[in-house]
Amino acid sequence: MAEPQKFKITGSYYEACNCDAICPCRRINNLAGGLSTYGNCDFLLNWNIIAGKSGATDLSGQAVAIAGQYHDDEDGSPWSVYIYISQSASDAQFEALSQIYQGKSGGNLGFTGAIARVLVIRRAQIRFDHTAGSQFVTIDDIAAARLDHVVEFDGTVSCGIPGHENPGIENVSSLHLKEAELAFAYRERCGFATDFAYMN
Repeated sequence: MAEPQKFKITGSYYEACNCDAICPCRRINNLAGGLSTYGNCDFLLNWNIIAGKSGATDLSGQAVAIAGQYHDDEDGSPWSVYIYISQSASDAQFEALSQIYQGKSGGNLGFTGAIARVLVIRRAQIRFDHTAGSQFVTIDDIAAARLDHVVEFDGTVSCGIPGHENPGIENVSSLHLKEAELAFAYRERCGFATDFAYMN
């Protein structure tokens, strides 16, 4: 088996899920979080890769989104996910991002260890805005998340997906997904925005 390509990608991050804000999974003022609000997590995650490379492949300007679900009462809370990569991605970019976001290239994407089932991995039209206070993402015509309002909080909030070294801003967001094996829709649940840096 070929050695994974060395990679580094950096950019902005926005997510929403069905927990109540502030999401109980977050680390708040450096105190570890706990389980989901309702015993399961339906989520939509979005990365804007501002700069990055995998080997000789430039990944700048690409976007990735993951929609999925897990249940707290399942051992290890394994994730079932749909992975979407920018429609504009070349074959080399698509392959590199597929490997990175499935955890096959190693690195500090700790969340990939929870992915048990990849239901789909495909190109999609990912539209987004990560401007502070205006975040949204849409994926084709099957998924969307949008910030409703920022949560006022005098402290630090971080999430393990972009990394606890990148505290961010908690918000209230709405989200929906309609896929073959998973559909959900929520209003005024939790969201989070920050920066990320992944590498191996």
